[in-house]
Amino acid sequence: MSQEPFFHLESGTVRFWVSVNDVPIGAMIRKETLHYSYQPRGQDDQPLETFAAHQEEIHEAVRLRVASGSIEPVMLRETDLRAAACRPC
Repeated sequence: MSQEPFFHLESGTVRFWVSVNDVPIGAMIRKETLHYSYQPRGQDDQPLETFAAHQEEIHEAVRLRVASGSIEPVMLRETDLRAAACRPC
């Protein structure tokens, strides 16, 4: 997977890829979801910076969605992030 995560202005999402069983899966997360999940008191949070700071948890959320049958592209929600955060390491 050579493409870096990027912010897609028209949709207001960070778009990225996660390797699941050596297959790149496209996914996205809305800037509002990032804000409310990770920066609820922030005023000037940047979606790409917030994504990078929580990338492992976000990638785990995608893997959980794919394991439960979601197909590409995976659109993450706040509930997906909570499920990934609660999963034992």
